[in-house]
Amino acid sequence: MLVVGFPTGAFQANCFLVAPEEGGQCVIIDPGQDAEEPIAEALRKHRLSPVAVLLTHGHLDHTYSVTPVCDGNDVPAWIHPDDRYMLTDPMRGMSREAAAFFGGLQMREPREVKEMTDGVELDLAGLKMTVDHTPGHTEGSVTFRSATDEGGLLLFAGDTLFAGSIGRTDLPGGSMDRMTASLRTKILTLDDETVVLPGHGPTTTIGRERVSNPFLTGMIDLTDPASAHRGRGRGI
Repeated sequence: MLVVGFPTGAFQANCFLVAPEEGGQCVIIDPGQDAEEPIAEALRKHRLSPVAVLLTHGHLDHTYSVTPVCDGNDVPAWIHPDDRYMLTDPMRGMSREAAAFFGGLQMREPREVKEMTDGVELDLAGLKMTVDHTPGHTEGSVTFRSATDEGGLLLFAGDTLFAGSIGRTDLPGGSMDRMTASLRTKILTLDDETVVLPGHGPTTTIGRERVSNPFLTGMIDLTDPASAHRGRGRGI
């Protein structure tokens, strides 16, 4: 499997291109701010043809370039229905700081938008990706699980899980209760060897996070709003 990743924009949201191999079809995950040029460069370098854009959630730092990338390549965008509203009204999901930074940006949906729900298996570009609904950071946050040819498992975690942290839950649509449930039922049930490619920051593994992430080891009480807020993770 070929995975090409790079951070995008002011908030350094990770964008990924995923394909079975070079010279074929691929999917694009989370085309954030200023992602168009590096995506086009990666497509040329690896001789890839995109068939879809997958969105882990609706926040603007992950969706900024979705319409030009989708419409420019004549491919659909896939998003959970609970976050679809942010494709046209991104300010509803932002912090004040992020809203001020983007300055009332107007957006529209790509020409084709498809909705995905919990447990759906997407069969795209020769890849099978399982969608897990992981609300908490946003109402419609999802992760994507995909097996590798070598028998491993990749998790494209969006802003649900990071190396050493989790996604913040104090934004509109966020919920620490739902985040806790998502972590317990969708994240910690995965094998330790699962490689995690998060929405911000470096790659990690489930096993590493299970023993070192303060949100997962009990060092931070997820049921205590004040404690969780002090240790909150990343995202806009």
